[in-house]
Amino acid sequence: MEDVNKFSKRFKRYTDLGTSAGSLAVKFLGTKILGKEKSKNAENLGYVLGNLKGPIMKIAQLASTVPDLLPPEYSQELTKLQSNAPPMGWNFVKRRMNNELGAGWQAKFNSFERLPFAAASLGQVHRANFGGKKVVCKLQYPDMLSIVEADINQLKLIFSVYKKFDSTINTSEIEKEITSRVREELDYHLEQKHMSIFSEIFKKIHSVNVPKVIETVSTKRLLTMNFLNGDKLLNFTKHRATDRKKLAINMFKAWYLPFYKYGIIHGDPHLGNYSADQNLNINLLDFGCIRFFKPSFVQGVIDLYNSIKENNEDLAVKAYESWGFENISKSLIEILNIWARFLYSPLLEDKTIKMQETNSSVYGAEAASKVHKELKKIGGVKPPREFVFMDRAAIGMGSVFLHLDAEVNWYREFHNLIAGFSQSEIELKQKNLISIAKIRKDL
Repeated sequence: MEDVNKFSKRFKRYTDLGTSAGSLAVKFLGTKILGKEKSKNAENLGYVLGNLKGPIMKIAQLASTVPDLLPPEYSQELTKLQSNAPPMGWNFVKRRMNNELGAGWQAKFNSFERLPFAAASLGQVHRANFGGKKVVCKLQYPDMLSIVEADINQLKLIFSVYKKFDSTINTSEIEKEITSRVREELDYHLEQKHMSIFSEIFKKIHSVNVPKVIETVSTKRLLTMNFLNGDKLLNFTKHRATDRKKLAINMFKAWYLPFYKYGIIHGDPHLGNYSADQNLNINLLDFGCIRFFKPSFVQGVIDLYNSIKENNEDLAVKAYESWGFENISKSLIEILNIWARFLYSPLLEDKTIKMQETNSSVYGAEAASKVHKELKKIGGVKPPREFVFMDRAAIGMGSVFLHLDAEVNWYREFHNLIAGFSQSEIELKQKNLISIAKIRKDL
């Protein structure tokens, strides 16, 4: 039985969220009016959200990556959320599997582990054996459609309350983007198509592994795929320098080759979404949040890089306009470039460096604070919706590189990726991928 958007389930979610997302708005209100302690409120919020299943955690993570969208105390707590939810019991699993594959579902598998291998915001993952091969089954929690809609409404509440006190960043487009992407993640058929796209992108690149879907035991709420042997990236932080360097470069390719060669990005750079095998090849494990970009947007990313490198204001105007920023002025460019310089800083010089030399979280916090302060002076800005996941990817990947502590010439890695860039070529590649995946996408 397919999940539906039930009012009763949404109402229960609103009740559950009374001490979380809605409470954020109330507590922030108290902070502004009564001068209450922000850090304690934020800590409490992070605790409550961390114990709630569902997309509110994912929404909170997304919001926390947009520079100064929320007060720093709240962003710091929200960035700690790792989308780990307490596992659901075996009786729950049996009912869910019955709904997806029918009453005789267990006979389809050689074995199926009762305890989940991993738990996340929208579902949990079980290891199994199918046809003599190791597989994993990602099973969605029940009533997620209702829960998603309830959480989206809570997001709107948070933004609306915050806007009354600080309208520096117009969140209208950000809200639309987060809403669209979170809704897409509910559709495992769509995720299956995303996997076929990434399989095509990396079919000749052995440093990145993409799992294969077992279609006969997959549905819109259940995704079964082959098991990829690997270890968590954080377990490689004590490896020798050459290993960490290779791993960092492979991660860079896994995330940015699809963007600069195909105009596609994996929008959820969460440490749980990838691992590495014994040869330091990257295993991509989650494909619910995939973002297509127009070729002109990718060109804008490259143009902005060159404008900063060459101090070319005209090129910066062209870049920001291609991204969708409106009413571009000299003052706005100077302010937005504060953040852009932070993001691009590891790529600007042809030398081997550690990421933290130019791109640490301390620098990021300072840059975000300065951007917010200066934007407020000129009346604020409305970031385009594409900004959310481009920014999230940059911050997420920067965090991974900081953990790996690798010395890499990021300038050369970046220039190798953008060499021979062609908007028309990306457009053709996107159409080909959409055709292969049989996906409906308005580009």
